Amino acid sequence: MELRIVHFYPDLMSLYGSYANVAVLKKTLETARFSVALDRVPLGGETSLEGADFVFMGAGTERAQKAALEDFRRFSDDLKRAADDGVSMLFAGTAMEILGEKITDREGKEWSGLALAPFASVQGERRIVGDVYGKTALYDGAVVGFMNKSSLVTGVETPLLTSLSMGFGNEKEGGAEGFAYQNVLGSELTGPLLVKNPHLLTHVCRAILERRGTTAEIVPDEYLAAGYAVTEAELRKRCAE
Repeated sequence: MELRIVHFYPDLMSLYGSYANVAVLKKTLETARFSVALDRVPLGGETSLEGADFVFMGAGTERAQKAALEDFRRFSDDLKRAADDGVSMLFAGTAMEILGEKITDREGKEWSGLALAPFASVQGERRIVGDVYGKTALYDGAVVGFMNKSSLVTGVETPLLTSLSMGFGNEKEGGAEGFAYQNVLGSELTGPLLVKNPHLLTHVCRAILERRGTTAEIVPDEYLAAGYAVTEAELRKRCAE
């Protein structure tokens, strides 16, 4: 069986090692003995979401985000159909914000989003930077990461992280963070997210395979597990102080 990953704007939306989310997912699926085709789509490039098993867009600057948003509009209807069909997706960093109804930039200009969900983002001058430690309803265990954003995100009804013991969420300190719908995940945690969280990586792999009607033993790289264990223990210790 061949699986297909569609990676949008790998050059434009590439902050914080975002590409590694795709690299680690591809490697993990290949370790489970699946063939994986990777479709890298540049700005203005052509592709189809039909037959996609995983769709990814990484973090970019606020300026790059607007360029990505304007180009990505042509895929809006296909994206919504794929989301409703259970296709797995991850929109990392500023890419998450384009899934909402609108983005207001720091000059006050409003940009219409893809409206996959009824949330809105407002970008300001202040950057919100720091470690994050939280919980998700997807599985037991903590989610860890790092945040560097300038936005407040309001109106998310189904967050990826339901609570934070450390860090700033969508709109407040300790609040819920990210977005989840079907198998679509969005988060402004960087690191990159799937590398730092092997449990989340395993969850995404299983969701991809379940949709294709198959299963396999998913074993993330041992170094990912070791790195997660160190980070999780350190952040948990800081939460308790």
